[in-house]
Amino acid sequence: MITIIKFNFTQRYHIDYDGAMMEFKFAQREDAPQIAHLVNLAYRGDYAKQGWTTESELLGGQRTDSESIEEILSTPHQMIMLVLDSESKKLLGSVHLIKEANGTLYFGMLTVEPTLQNQGLGKKIIAEIERFAQKIQCSRIRFTVIPVRQELIQFYERRGYQATGHFEEFPTHDPRFGLPKVEGLILKEFAKDLKP
Repeated sequence: MITIIKFNFTQRYHIDYDGAMMEFKFAQREDAPQIAHLVNLAYRGDYAKQGWTTESELLGGQRTDSESIEEILSTPHQMIMLVLDSESKKLLGSVHLIKEANGTLYFGMLTVEPTLQNQGLGKKIIAEIERFAQKIQCSRIRFTVIPVRQELIQFYERRGYQATGHFEEFPTHDPRFGLPKVEGLILKEFAKDLKP
């Protein structure tokens, strides 16, 4: 059961997911360094290997930086949702959201602190993305993923996301997104239509 205690898109709100109290808020520019640090911890290097969503075997370098996060936050129709522990205010996770045309919400760079992975937090973030999508009149959610990450793909398929048959180029020539360790990286699109 999900209980909404307080809700405000421009500030923050608390949600009780079956007794686990978490605080959601939308990032501001001053949050950029903390977000970049968490994302890089989760996607790159040895620390990321404590979780199961690391890309460190595929990509080196950074996943993002403060400047890229600030650029996202200053772009219309884009935002970063943060997840914090309601008591300690520690940043537990984040996700980049883009409201696209035709009622579609794109999400990317979904991040959970590596030592907290496999505890259901990612599922709760996805549930909140879907609830938020409906709140802003989006009936479809999409994301892209490197196809070789089968365990991650299966995680999303169990939640109703399906391959669309569309592919996008991976930004291999932009070191802000990482330095490829393997050749031929591409991004595969998955999507889910939300029930009214």
